[in-house]
Amino acid sequence: MTKNKKQQEPKDNKVDIQTTEAEVTPEERIAELEVEIAELKDKYIRSMAEFENFRNRSNREKADWIKLSTQKLALKVCDVLDNFERALEQIDEKAKEDKLIKGFVLIEQQLRSVLESENVRKIEALGAEFDPALHEALAHIPSDEEENTITAVIQNGYMSHDVVIRPAKVAVSSGQAAQNNDNNNESTMEE
Repeated sequence: MTKNKKQQEPKDNKVDIQTTEAEVTPEERIAELEVEIAELKDKYIRSMAEFENFRNRSNREKADWIKLSTQKLALKVCDVLDNFERALEQIDEKAKEDKLIKGFVLIEQQLRSVLESENVRKIEALGAEFDPALHEALAHIPSDEEENTITAVIQNGYMSHDVVIRPAKVAVSSGQAAQNNDNNNESTMEE
């Protein structure tokens, strides 16, 4: 008896499967498959969009990394260029005709052109109005210049792709020299 029951169970299961399949009409099955296709298509489109975003983000990060490494190297070259500039400023006019000095001038120009080819340029500060985004004020000194005018450049600043990689270190006019002269003149007139 037990054997017969076991044999009957699989037959019953097969019948149930066949009856559930028979209950679903072909139109219903097509509708189910169309919904499933739409879901899979949506997942595919989302996956492709995520992949495209990942690729764009990776490319941006790579470009930023290259810019950063270029900026670090540029800063090191800028220090060398600044030293050349300082050394050449100390040479008197007679010595500038010397071949060795002319060679140093050419090297300085070559370094400057290499930096410019990498979009690194010097921030022109002398005589300009102080801008905290471009300049770092190390001193306020009395001078005949208007207040907030840069009167001395202590260290050159540089920009790369319109980003400041090193601000110019400057001395800024406090505009007090003219006032001090006026005060001194008034005090001598009173006496």
